[in-house]
Amino acid sequence: MDSSQRVRAILSFVQAADAGSFAAAGRALGISSAAVSKNIGGLEKALGVRLMNRTTRTLNLTEEGEAFLRQARIAIEALDLAAETVSAHRAGPSGRVRVSTSVGFGREQLMPLLPGLMQKYPGLSFEVDFDDRVVDLVQDRYDLALRGGRIGDSSLVSRTICQFNMALVASPAYLSRYGVPRKPADLDRHRLLTRRFLGGRVSPWSFKGDDGSITTLNTEAAVMTLSSPEALVQAAVAGAGIAEVGVHHAWRHLLAGELKVVLLSAHHPGSFEMTLQYPHRALIAPRVRVTVDYLLEAFAKLEELHVPLPALKRYKA
Repeated sequence: MDSSQRVRAILSFVQAADAGSFAAAGRALGISSAAVSKNIGGLEKALGVRLMNRTTRTLNLTEEGEAFLRQARIAIEALDLAAETVSAHRAGPSGRVRVSTSVGFGREQLMPLLPGLMQKYPGLSFEVDFDDRVVDLVQDRYDLALRGGRIGDSSLVSRTICQFNMALVASPAYLSRYGVPRKPADLDRHRLLTRRFLGGRVSPWSFKGDDGSITTLNTEAAVMTLSSPEALVQAAVAGAGIAEVGVHHAWRHLLAGELKVVLLSAHHPGSFEMTLQYPHRALIAPRVRVTVDYLLEAFAKLEELHVPLPALKRYKA
């Protein structure tokens, strides 16, 4: 099988796997179903393995077929990206960029930037999913994701947007009524607002000891447990209690005097970061590359994402 026949056969195989039948694959490729069958049969003969089990009604991939399909997609994508790169040099980057982001960060930090990005690159369009769960970028066909938390090792390319510092905050009205805690033990007498993550874990609060040790406060008995960090900020502003939130969520409320920071020197700010991630690929599509570069530059200029901890001293209760 020569190289041109191999390419035709691989395209037939991928299309048949996606469409679920030779007839549908043939219609998509503009050839007959018999030609699709012949192409795939030739590919299997050249490889020496069966890629599909066929019946009159269904196509089912073999284990070898599943493995070959994953690699075939990468090869086809590389060809598409090569063509896209050449076109981008001539006419500018174009195409749809699929983004996965959390609800809060997507609404507050990402969305205000997209109009400027689209104005700079008119050929781009965006599909943005707001979802706090961690998605599989490759399987779910996303071009990039914005993720916060403790980012572990990954098969993805990760570009750091910022370090996330956590702080304990409460409204002036709440502190006037219940008093300002001076040490972590004082929190036993306060109304706590805490976050529950998607997996069901309630976030504990951590504190620094004089000897460098870290202790945690169990917040299971909080008067309010919410899954949304934005809702925690709203509850704190409304005077419901003391909440642990990301500084970037609380920043505008601190500036406005609607929140105050408590236990700043004792509270551990955490080791969280926000990253922009995209799959490892031999080539990065121009539409993705310019999006990544633009967003990283724009995020670097957002004040609320880069507030140093010493700056919070002026907002202490």
